[in-house]
Amino acid sequence: MRNMIKAALFLFVSAVSLASFAMPLAYVEDVHYKKTEQLLATNSQNKIEVVEMFFYGCPHCFNLESTVEEWKKDLPDNVSFRYVPAVFKDTWAPLAKAYYAMEKMDLLDRLHSPLFEAIHFEQRRIYTEEAIAGFMAEHGVDRDDFMDAMNSFAVKTAVNKAKKMTDASGISGVPALIVNGKYMTGAALAGSEEEIFEVVDFLVQSEQK
Repeated sequence: MRNMIKAALFLFVSAVSLASFAMPLAYVEDVHYKKTEQLLATNSQNKIEVVEMFFYGCPHCFNLESTVEEWKKDLPDNVSFRYVPAVFKDTWAPLAKAYYAMEKMDLLDRLHSPLFEAIHFEQRRIYTEEAIAGFMAEHGVDRDDFMDAMNSFAVKTAVNKAKKMTDASGISGVPALIVNGKYMTGAALAGSEEEIFEVVDFLVQSEQK
């Protein structure tokens, strides 16, 4: 009987050891993710907010788009997602204006992906306000209306906020994912573009606790 108990205990301990070995290690601060330099304001008071800071001219941001779209399909009710165009320098501002002008004119669903594709698939240099307005005109948007939207007070204010967020977050490049205004990660920290959202999910779960 004693031998049977010993054998059962041995099997139990072995199973636990194997299970522990198979379980992935928790992601580690300053290895897989970092705290933002400042605590950032969020737009979703009652939800855990995930922000992707991106740039239309960034090939890595473009490559991540399909992963973002798949990940968004399974968002829990208490998690929200939004894009914020990063503005590291003045030459990035026109495409940030383009994003917020599309948002203002309710064009994001229709033209967010085509703008990415035109820059990366077609290798078009759509980096100035004139070039952006021309692209929009090709897609049936009135050029003057879009120029007015890009230079509206609301869009300029949104771009200024995006620039401040870029600076305050402490990110060094894009794409960067920010969870609840507290933590940031990206491919270099997570290990690869494929692993970014595994780290994001880990951080979301940590915030839920």
